Amino acid sequence: MAKRKKKHEEHIDETWLIPYSDLLTLLLALFIVLFAASSVDAKKFSQMAASFNVALNGGASVLDFPSPVEPIDSEEQSLMKPGGNEQIVDKNQYEQQMKYLQETEKLDQLKKQLDGYLESNNLTGKLHTKVTDEGLLITIMDNALFASGSAKVKEEARNLAFEISKLLEPDGRRVTVSGHTDTVPIRNSQFSSNWELSSQRALNFMTILLENKKLDPRKFSARAYGEFQPVASNQTNDGRATNRRVEVAILRNFEKDKSSEIKK
Repeated sequence: MAKRKKKHEEHIDETWLIPYSDLLTLLLALFIVLFAASSVDAKKFSQMAASFNVALNGGASVLDFPSPVEPIDSEEQSLMKPGGNEQIVDKNQYEQQMKYLQETEKLDQLKKQLDGYLESNNLTGKLHTKVTDEGLLITIMDNALFASGSAKVKEEARNLAFEISKLLEPDGRRVTVSGHTDTVPIRNSQFSSNWELSSQRALNFMTILLENKKLDPRKFSARAYGEFQPVASNQTNDGRATNRRVEVAILRNFEKDKSSEIKK
């Protein structure tokens, strides 16, 4: 009986599986590196790990082991995102600038109130108001408050002090009162120098402001500058008269952010 010939079995070439497996491994490693570099959510990480295991027909993989990346909270995630720090800084700067602008509006309103009082009492030539980066600056010529060479506040100047003190009530802002003189030396029975004169003038006017019991004395300070902060030339009579002054500065609660400006 003739023997049956065995059919020739052809073997499928499976050598391509090796580079294919290596390729998948490299892609997986790349994914892990990229994923670890970004902000990680633990739940999503586990779900992705399970999906990869199913796609690779199960079995242990790198994703089966505990992740070396600790889950992070939302605040840390925002810091790790590209530009996160810049975004937070920009937001803080924006909020600071908005507070500064809102405060400027309030100071402008105070200025208008005081300017109205000055106009109605014919004091515009003796007082000046200006909103600056530091706050609302009220400049009072010395002859509106004092006699020549004296630090005693005139009786008629008390009403002015009272009006200014009322402006200070609502917000409880910090206030500085500073005295200034010209360069002409003073020597009388009361004062031996312009330092003493400017100091006593500032202190006396501040004391009258604080007669308003609604004000907090802890927010006030007096300063003396003598002739050393002139705003005009001391070579003329008009210049010297301008330099003899008392300044009341209603200070801001928020400083201007000079590092960035809001784009209009």
